[in-house]
Parts: sequence; structure tokens; C-alpha cells
Amino acid sequence: MKKILFVLSFLSLVSFANAGIPEIFKAIGSGDITTLSSYFDENVEVYMEGNQEVLSKTEATEMIKNFLNRNKPKSFVQAHQGASKGKDAQYCIGDLSTINGTFRVYIYLKNTGSSYIIQEIRFDK
Repeated sequence: MKKILFVLSFLSLVSFANAGIPEIFKAIGSGDITTLSSYFDENVEVYMEGNQEVLSKTEATEMIKNFLNRNKPKSFVQAHQGASKGKDAQYCIGDLSTINGTFRVYIYLKNTGSSYIIQEIRFDK
């Protein structure tokens, strides 16, 4: 019985830790800026095409929307995912295949208690 409870509590922690992350991957891979931006923090650090800026949620949404319109996504494949030592943050790295080539995407997410929000997103060619 103790083993079952341990496994169930572990599985609930794993599913909590990944809350929203599959949706973020799906949104990036399909170019769904509405879903992606729903995970943005109030301010987001955005790095793309050699520029790094801290933008409001609205500005970051517009910038990434324009980027995804120029670089129509084909797919997104997760390469790595991990958590900070204190489990208060996650990072995800993947490859975004677009009509203009492949971009390496880095996402840094903060734990809000019930889900994760994107604080930083980076697109490297």
C-alpha cells in the first residue's frame, strides 16, 4: 500500500511539474501565438535574430507573432527539459522546424504554484 501511495504521489508531482509545458510545445510547433502568449509572464525576455529585449506581454506577443508569420512553423521537437534545484523553475529546449530552416528554442519558465509561466524565450538560428 505504501508503494502505491508513493507512486501515485510521484506521478501527481510529475504531472504538476509539467503543467502547461506540452501545450507550450504544441503552440510553438503550430504557430499558435494565442495559446503561447497565454503562458507569458507580465514581462518576458525575448531573444531573436540577435536582439535581446525585456518586453511587456503584449509587446512580446506581437514580436513573436511577427517572427512566426515570417517563419511558418512545421514542427517542434523537444530536445531537453529540466528543473532548477529548488523546483521553482523549469527550462525547455527544442528545435523549431520552419519554412526558413530550423531554430533552436530555449524557454525558461517560473513556477506560479499551479502552473508555469514563460519568463524568457529565445530563438537561435
